Amino acid sequence: MKILLTGGAGFIGAHLLERLVALSHDVVVLDDFNDFYDPVIKRANIAPLAGAVQVVQGDIRDPASVERAFASRPHAVIHLAARAGVRPSLEQPELYASVNVEGTLRLLEACRRFGVRRFLFASSSSVYGDAARSPFREDEPLLEPISPYGVTKLAGEHYVRVFHLNEGLRATALRFFTVYGPRQRPDMAIHKFARALLENREVPVYGDGTTRRDYTYIDDAVAGIVGALGRDDGFEVYNIGEARTVELREVIELLQKHLGKTAVIRRLPDQPGDVKRTSADISKARAKLGYNPATPFEEGIRRFCEWIRRG
Repeated sequence: MKILLTGGAGFIGAHLLERLVALSHDVVVLDDFNDFYDPVIKRANIAPLAGAVQVVQGDIRDPASVERAFASRPHAVIHLAARAGVRPSLEQPELYASVNVEGTLRLLEACRRFGVRRFLFASSSSVYGDAARSPFREDEPLLEPISPYGVTKLAGEHYVRVFHLNEGLRATALRFFTVYGPRQRPDMAIHKFARALLENREVPVYGDGTTRRDYTYIDDAVAGIVGALGRDDGFEVYNIGEARTVELREVIELLQKHLGKTAVIRRLPDQPGDVKRTSADISKARAKLGYNPATPFEEGIRRFCEWIRRG
């Protein structure tokens, strides 16, 4: 299958790219290699596959870049590219709306022009906000994200749904729950904590450490995407998580254990936009995608620590 993968040089994207190539798909990557974090990391992510895939450097908002990417006439688009991060979205909401909403809409319009009928959209658990019902289900009737980032992801889902209704696009939105593992983005908490420990710096913790997250190991997230690609959904939404929650204090304890370091905690105030808990109901993904997360958090953290110690 010919696949256009946006954001293919990022953390999830690069792991997925390796899997797609291993499955003999013909992949074109569209990535702008922006400086949200060091572009050198992104280029290193895809360097091993330089001869196996076509890479188009460009912004998903730029018509010329999108035209170049679609020139290969893909059968499917997997749209991972986005401005990431809850806290930065509070400072730059217009940028997040531009990239995550306008960019998604430009890709959907290109699908219409080029006759692409399959679209996978990377959404986020952030769309749930501080939902009262737990675990979070895809059929939650009232979604109230509490960050601009979450709002942009929910808006993207709605645009994808509308293009399904009006254009017949077969579309899937995947709500990812805190993906982690080797090559995780350096701005994410697990990576930041580990670096601080290894460099004998204070570990910055917002709040009292009792927030809880549903963490998803990268291999499981990739398996969820590949499972969704094999479906012929009209429009469906799936949670991609591990279906358990882990307290922040436990995360730090496991990092200390596997890195052989003792954390010096620097307490900081609670951050606006941060939810207190995420929790995925993955029964729908299990039933329809064959999704079955295989890496418990303790094992995933051990693998992550092995990777970061090597680097």
